Amino acid sequence: MFMGEYHHSLDEKGRIIIPKNYREELGESFIVTRGLENCLFVYAMSEWNKIVEKLKKLPFTKKDARNFTRFFLSGATIVELDKQGRINISSPLMDYASLEKECVVVGVNDRIEIWSKDKWENFFYENQDSLSDIAENLFVSDIDLDL
Repeated sequence: MFMGEYHHSLDEKGRIIIPKNYREELGESFIVTRGLENCLFVYAMSEWNKIVEKLKKLPFTKKDARNFTRFFLSGATIVELDKQGRINISSPLMDYASLEKECVVVGVNDRIEIWSKDKWENFFYENQDSLSDIAENLFVSDIDLDL
């Protein structure tokens, strides 16, 4: 499981350090693609393969299925770590996520997300006050208090 928040800089060649504690779980090669909310999603190959199998089951006759599949797969790139633990992010992915210099690498259970520092801070501050409401809507108590 990936978790934690790390701040790293993108160098002039479009490379970013992947935190050391994420590298073993990712393996030697893994996938970077467009994520939601204008960040990048990073998947180990085993998780990526599960997602691809789910995408294959979507009905191609549905416009939303076609559009999502195009969006998600067209940006997908296989990357490998260099000797310093960095990956090279392609220009289209950097443009999509507005990555310039300062970035935030976030562990989110089965994936890693790479955000521009500004977008991450905006997302975080816009949502932090509603976290209690979000949790209440997502999680239902197992305790039945009907007396």
